[in-house]
Amino acid sequence: MQFKHLLTLCFLALTCFFFEPAFAQNKVITGKVTDKKDGSSLIGVTVGAGGGIGTQTNVDGTFRLSVPASTTSLVFNYIGYKSTTVNLDGKTFLAVTLESSSTSLNEVVVIGYGSTRVKDATGSVASLSPKDFNKGVIATPEQLLQGRIAGVQVTPSSGEPGAGATINIRGASSIRSGTSPLYVVDGVPLDNGGTSGGTDAGAGSSSARNPLAFINPADIENISVLKDASASAIYGSRGANGVILITTRKGRKGQGIQFGASTSVSKAAKTYDLLGREDFLKGVESVGSDPAAVDYGGNTDWQKEILRTAVSQNYNLAFGGASNTGNYRASAGYDKQQGIVKNTDLRRFNARINASQSFFGERVKFDLTSLYSNVKDRFAPITNNAGFNGSLIGAALQTNPTIPVYDAQGRYYNLNGYDAAGFPTGNSFRNPVSMLNQIDDTDNINRYLNNLSLTLRLVEGLSYKGNIGVDRSDGLRQTFFDPTIVGFTDGGNVRDLPIPSATGNGRGVLQYNQLRSTTTEHTLNYDKKFSNNSTVTALVGYSYATYKSFNRSDIGWGTANKKEFVKDYFDYDGYTHRLAYPVGDSSSYKLQSYFARVNYSYKDRYILTGTVRRDGSSRFGVNNQYATFPAAAAKWRISSESWAPKSIFDDLSLRLNYGQTGNQDYPSYASKRLRQINYYGTSSSQVNAENPDLKWETQTAYGAGLDFTLMKGRLSGTIDYFNKSQKDLLFLQDLAQPAADTRYWVNLPGNVRNTGVEVGLNFAAVQSSRAKGFTWDINYNMTFVKNRVENFGNRNVITGNIDGQGLSGAYSQFIGNGYPLYTFNVSQYNGLDADGFGIYPDGIDALTPHGSPLPTFLAGISNSFTYGNWNASFFVNGATGFYIYNNTANAFFYKGNLVSGRNVTKEIAVTNENALNSGEVSSRFVEKGDFIRLANAVIGYTFPVKASVFKSLRVSVTGQNLLLITGYSGLDPEINTNKERNGVPSRGIDYTSYPSARTFTFGLNASF
Repeated sequence: MQFKHLLTLCFLALTCFFFEPAFAQNKVITGKVTDKKDGSSLIGVTVGAGGGIGTQTNVDGTFRLSVPASTTSLVFNYIGYKSTTVNLDGKTFLAVTLESSSTSLNEVVVIGYGSTRVKDATGSVASLSPKDFNKGVIATPEQLLQGRIAGVQVTPSSGEPGAGATINIRGASSIRSGTSPLYVVDGVPLDNGGTSGGTDAGAGSSSARNPLAFINPADIENISVLKDASASAIYGSRGANGVILITTRKGRKGQGIQFGASTSVSKAAKTYDLLGREDFLKGVESVGSDPAAVDYGGNTDWQKEILRTAVSQNYNLAFGGASNTGNYRASAGYDKQQGIVKNTDLRRFNARINASQSFFGERVKFDLTSLYSNVKDRFAPITNNAGFNGSLIGAALQTNPTIPVYDAQGRYYNLNGYDAAGFPTGNSFRNPVSMLNQIDDTDNINRYLNNLSLTLRLVEGLSYKGNIGVDRSDGLRQTFFDPTIVGFTDGGNVRDLPIPSATGNGRGVLQYNQLRSTTTEHTLNYDKKFSNNSTVTALVGYSYATYKSFNRSDIGWGTANKKEFVKDYFDYDGYTHRLAYPVGDSSSYKLQSYFARVNYSYKDRYILTGTVRRDGSSRFGVNNQYATFPAAAAKWRISSESWAPKSIFDDLSLRLNYGQTGNQDYPSYASKRLRQINYYGTSSSQVNAENPDLKWETQTAYGAGLDFTLMKGRLSGTIDYFNKSQKDLLFLQDLAQPAADTRYWVNLPGNVRNTGVEVGLNFAAVQSSRAKGFTWDINYNMTFVKNRVENFGNRNVITGNIDGQGLSGAYSQFIGNGYPLYTFNVSQYNGLDADGFGIYPDGIDALTPHGSPLPTFLAGISNSFTYGNWNASFFVNGATGFYIYNNTANAFFYKGNLVSGRNVTKEIAVTNENALNSGEVSSRFVEKGDFIRLANAVIGYTFPVKASVFKSLRVSVTGQNLLLITGYSGLDPEINTNKERNGVPSRGIDYTSYPSARTFTFGLNASF
């Protein structure tokens, strides 16, 4: 009987969770909400009756709401529209029209630990919804906002699906520690680990993948960017690089089933103009070499051999609903994004559940977000730092076009032939097709992100919220080399363990990566409106987070004379392996925080915000484990003053802000004395010495902003000035020798300053008064930014490695006082003399600054049109004032390569360059990166679906990277190959990068 009673109790609890009780003494109000401009139905409009009673409109704009008999009015709120109050006057059906507000003053934006109206925001916060996102093939969330927000620069490392990206919010600020913003997904701060870079098997190593690839862009409802210190200080020691808040979609009443599918076709937007067979032989002859000696009888376009027309597919399915007390949404998505380089792709499966339920008149509320993601990547051997033989792209660019892909026996062509056992000999040539097909490189990452929160409404205006977030990632990257692969005859060494060459032995590498993080937070929220038209909202909170990571690499190889290509590391049948476990590192850190924020508003005219956070981190020295990060901001709504020029401004506000934030994105245990043991356990090497005084990088920032609307809301804009300076710069410093230790982490003197101005404008250029008439909306943003290193003394930090034949140890950048970060520091090149040799007026060893890879101007403009059921938009972005170092040209494109039987571009072949002229690191390869790009264009049609199985049906065509105007000679100026030196990051170097694609996407979206 006890079990029966328990079962009954559980059933009743579930019933309470999913069903709302019926109340007597109520009346039912129904209605429909439409757009005043075009008469279209508005989905998801919030309809409120006060006291926590409310609902949302269905897909056809209708609603049904049970309210107390005493209710006299309803309030209608919708993002991008003016809030409207409608009196009931005894009516039970309401036909409501909402007027678009281009100023979006009543739009709710997500901020740290809460949300606010745009009109009440004192800090610089930018927000994008799905209608503003970039469309098409989107692998990672930052691609949605690339170019769309003033002050935010997104630079992909390459055109590969799922490639990493460098994101700077109001400029780059750090020398050695991380420069990426903090990502918070549904309230869970992320650690950006969980992916592996490619192993070096004689062709260089590759960067880790984008850590945000696990998020399905179709699940994202909103992206908010906290740009200034007053907005991001609530995240304290992790807010110095800005904060990006990602909010996923929730269930809505009447949502039903939603389905989306798309097919995309991609090709390389640009390839190098290399010599074909006949021109190549003429070029060889022109440099005094014998064409017959390098003519192997073939006619091969090596770029064509490794590139393809890629076809990608995307499918998304979601269903959900809502009641007055809860909502739910479940979704699943599958992507297969083919890369334009053969044998590359990204496959992603996501499943997500978001649910919310209130009890006891909304006094108790539970919220759950739960995500499972599986991402599988397939890689081509494209690396950051290959030698003169090159990785795949480098090999394809320089390989003799007269060499055939296969020899007469059907084997991959090898210049030095094969030995008696059938193994290729020599190391002077790497067959690109062999590299594609005889290296198998894949990864498989499973990630789980869950957040559960409980909200208790304690008394009127006071509530408690507690939540726990768990992030777990498990990744395995497997790389296998065929023992008959051409040209990989170099061995290696990992922690004193000798590794034989891949050619003749094969190789298998397994890289395990695990990431575990748990975040627990408790907050008290207070919201009170007083009789004098003033409002106070306050927040106090406590956070405790733990982060753990573990990585291990297992390396194996076969015995001699075994030619089987085995792709199973643990398969011993016929392919004897030597197993080794040379790399296995783990790290962890803890972060404990106390924070508070108070917002005071008087008559909606004067608004003050104060924020403080105190963080303690185990990453720092015992003498500096805690630090305090304060911030303050004020807003004055000038247009509310009696003397304000209301005939000109519909709204005019001035904002002022000041604050401090921190950066602790650098290795755990850096303040401790660490040594690394070799594979045999017989010796150790130093990682770093102890520094108990190590502390955060601290950024101090201040600024001012002006928000305005004109022309009855048709034109709105924001102008911001910012000035931020980062000090106590983290750096791994070499110690003067002799000493017991060789290096240790320190806080360098000096600071990195970024100053600039941001402008954002929104203009409703054409507003039709007729239903389904023509409309035209324009959104424009631009940023002016200046970066400088200050108070750095005579210290110069070098970085920006340059690779290629004869360039061992070469570099191109330095960090020095008075210059922007990563300034190119190379010898001056003044062209070729009469004999075809380079002119270096100050000498080849005299290095001088030659510009920065950091843009001084960024801009983006979008135009959106509607006419009847048609809609169209196009987006153009650009940047100026920056330079690119063309390491690809430095390594491969000089005339002396023809002497060695290696290919060059047509442009190089017709110059008067002497074949003996060397390719030194110089300003010859520093090029302006200025560009304008037609980045995104969409045209779509929404079908009228009256009395059909569909609630909505839309088709669209999207184009990405349609046109690029630039003087840069490489494939794409928006590039950032990782060329770090001694752990110091680089910027703006292009080396045999994965090409960017031009893509067309055909999409269908339907709801039922």
